[in-house]
Amino acid sequence: MEIREKHVTTRDELQQENTAEPINKPAALQQRSRKRNILVFSIVTAVNIGLIILLATQLFTPATKSPAADGQGTIPSPLIGKAAPDFTLQSLADGKQLRLSDLKGKMVILNFWGSWCAPCQQEAPALQKAWQERLQQKGVVLLGIDVYEDSSAAHAFIKKYGISYQNVQDTLNGNVGQDYGIRGYPETFFISADGKVLARYGPFTEETLDIALKKFGL
Repeated sequence: MEIREKHVTTRDELQQENTAEPINKPAALQQRSRKRNILVFSIVTAVNIGLIILLATQLFTPATKSPAADGQGTIPSPLIGKAAPDFTLQSLADGKQLRLSDLKGKMVILNFWGSWCAPCQQEAPALQKAWQERLQQKGVVLLGIDVYEDSSAAHAFIKKYGISYQNVQDTLNGNVGQDYGIRGYPETFFISADGKVLARYGPFTEETLDIALKKFGL
């Protein structure tokens, strides 16, 4: 009878088996995986682009003049007749904190602006002229609130237009503008001496600013 010798697997053979390359996925499965990854990437990219466009539209679209009873650019606001939202912001002049409620007892005109905003650039000379010739003599506070930019851009704007009234800078996220329901720039709020919102306006020309000031005895 023939006796067959039993083969014993050696350690070298085991190492060769363990180091063998793994079985590759079928080509069709790999292709489907690549297509799925491309689809997910495309969707995420499209969503991000949409969000950027939406944000840019909100930031760089100037306030529009809504139909108003006096026809002078007033914008409806749920804040009218109510207490103006309080805030504490840093002064662009000296870095000190300025709190709106500390100004009670004086009429306050809040002007939301940005150096990147073309209508803000157009109305700046009219605001400065009104401040110099009318408002400061009557004890009215004209307070500019710069939005969505660094302080260097704001300082350059103030210097360019010779602005001498007070200006502060909103938070990075524009929290104060959100509290006031800002939808475009510039926007201006008239606040009474007892802290109530009297009116909300869109972009001013020298003529429409004059009409608004006269409306409040200024």
